Amino acid sequence: MILKEEREQVVEYGKKMVELGLTVGTFGNLSVYSPKENLMAISPSGMDYFLTKPEDVVVLTPDGEKVDGDAKPSSEYDMHRIFYQKRPGINAVVHTHSTYATTLACLHWSIEPLHYLVAYAGPDVPCIPYVQFGTYELAQAAYDAMGDDHYACLLGNHGLLAVGGNISYTLDVAQQIEFVSRLYYNTRMAGGAVNLTPKDMEVVLGSFQSYRKK
Repeated sequence: MILKEEREQVVEYGKKMVELGLTVGTFGNLSVYSPKENLMAISPSGMDYFLTKPEDVVVLTPDGEKVDGDAKPSSEYDMHRIFYQKRPGINAVVHTHSTYATTLACLHWSIEPLHYLVAYAGPDVPCIPYVQFGTYELAQAAYDAMGDDHYACLLGNHGLLAVGGNISYTLDVAQQIEFVSRLYYNTRMAGGAVNLTPKDMEVVLGSFQSYRKK
């Protein structure tokens, strides 16, 4: 089987994504990239995560060409492949519809550095305007917002996108940014948080470099 390990990871972490409450039903998607093979394994479209088998996971080139798998790939495959094409070191992408991150996305609120765990994403978590789902325009907007120094962004009126060097860390990014999203919403309702200073965040971001290499 082509990309056996990566396909197994997509199955395993798809189930974890649901168990952690980061999405519901068949929504959301995730992928794992193999730099050695220059191929990506991505979750199939509209398939129950708990019924998905490794052979159901679709293998694509970074250009979007199908290499293996009978199922239809996630409609958001452009939002995955753009990072594999343009950001060396990114080997996994996770897209969720978690409650608080999606709430902020619907409010078009970027997340300020109110808590050190924002550093999972970068100095902040940008929110882009709404762009039609399943389009390359959405992929480009997310990529532009994240640049080279962000690992997550909010997709306006849609959800959360997280990227990382491996699938374990990337799912952790999605989980921690959901936690931070809840803090941010709650503190905004209470009048606003006292944010960390740029100097504080510089130190925290430096320490997170070792986390990202795990």
